[in-house]
Amino acid sequence: MDSLLIYGSYGYTGRLIAREAVARGGSPVVAGRDGRAVARQADALGVEGRVVDLESSTLASHLERFDAVVNCAGPFADTAEPLVTACLETGTDYLDITGEFPVFECLRQRDDAAREAGITLLPGVGFDVVPSDCLAAFLAAQLPDGDALRLGIKSGGGLSRGTARTLVEHLGSGGVVRRNGRLIQVPAAFRTREIDFGDGPEHAVTIPWGDVVTAAHSTGIESIEVYAAAPSWATKGLAAVDSLGWLLERDPVETLLKRLVDTRLDGPDETQLATGSAVVWGEVTDEETGRRARARLRTPNPYALTAESAVAAAERILEGRNRVPNGFQTPASAFGSEFALELSGTERELVAAPDDSIEPTRTLVESE
Repeated sequence: MDSLLIYGSYGYTGRLIAREAVARGGSPVVAGRDGRAVARQADALGVEGRVVDLESSTLASHLERFDAVVNCAGPFADTAEPLVTACLETGTDYLDITGEFPVFECLRQRDDAAREAGITLLPGVGFDVVPSDCLAAFLAAQLPDGDALRLGIKSGGGLSRGTARTLVEHLGSGGVVRRNGRLIQVPAAFRTREIDFGDGPEHAVTIPWGDVVTAAHSTGIESIEVYAAAPSWATKGLAAVDSLGWLLERDPVETLLKRLVDTRLDGPDETQLATGSAVVWGEVTDEETGRRARARLRTPNPYALTAESAVAAAERILEGRNRVPNGFQTPASAFGSEFALELSGTERELVAAPDDSIEPTRTLVESE
C-alpha cells in the first residue's frame, strides 16, 4: 500500500484506518490540513506525512504519485468534491467512508466522467455502507423479482467526533426514501415499524441512510427505505427536531453544538471497539406476489469494522485495478455480496426464504 494516500488520517476514524493499514504491512502516506497533527501521526506510525489543503489550486499535484486515496475527512459534502475532481485529473482511484446520501448521489452522477478517466469512485467503504450494501445484494439474489427493499440498523458503542459533527450539520433537514426510482424528501421519522434484530421485535424509524442511493445501484431495486432501532419516544423527538430546522441551520446554533461535540467526544475507547457490535437487517419483497427474503448480518463495533473494511477495500483496488470496474461503484458492485463476510467477526443469517411453499430456513455463514 505504498501508493495509498489517507486523507483526514488524524481524525478518530482516520487514525484507526491508518493504524490498520500499517498493521497489515502497508506504508500509506497520511495527510490532512493540520501539519502538526500529520507530523505527529507520521512519526508515530513510521510513515510519510503530507500537508494537503483541499482548497489549494495545486491539490492535484499531491495526488499524482498515488494509485488510490481514502478520504476519511467529514463532512464529506465538503471534502469529496475537491478530492474527486483532483482524482479525475490524475487518474487516482477514490474511496471514502461517507454515510451521507447526497454525497453518494453526487458521486453517482460523476460515473461517466470516472469511466472516461479510467478510475473507480467507491464511496462508503466503512460501516456505512459495506454491511448493508452487501446484505441488500445478497437478498436481491435470493429474490430476483423483488421490487422493494427495507433495511434496518441497530448499533451501539458511541460516536466519533466527526460523525457527531456531521449529524449536527444535518439536524432538522428531515429524511429521505427511494420510491419508484426517485429520491423523496420526507420528514424525520417518516415511518415506523417493528424489526426483529435477533431478540424479538423492536421499534425502528426511517433514517436518511446512504443505501437509498447505493442499494439501488447494487440491486436495481427502485423502492428503498432504511430504518434505525430507536425507543418509541424518539419518534416524537425526531419530529420535534425536524420542526426546528430553521433554528438549527443558523450559524451560531450550529457552531455552539459543534463546540460541544469537540469538547465532549472523541470516539469509542479500546474496550468499546473490542466488545461493541451491530446488526443490519434486510428484507426484499415482491410487492405483487408478497414473496419475500429476509436476513440479518451481525458485525463488530462499527468503527472497528470501518477500519478493516476501508483498508481491505483499498487493498483490493490497488491489487486488482484491472479487475475492479471503473466508474461509480458500491462495495457490493465492486467486490460482491460476500465482501462483508470476509471481515472479522461478521456473520449472516437467512431467516426467511423467498419461496412461500418452503418453511423459512436459517442458514448461518460466518467469517473467520
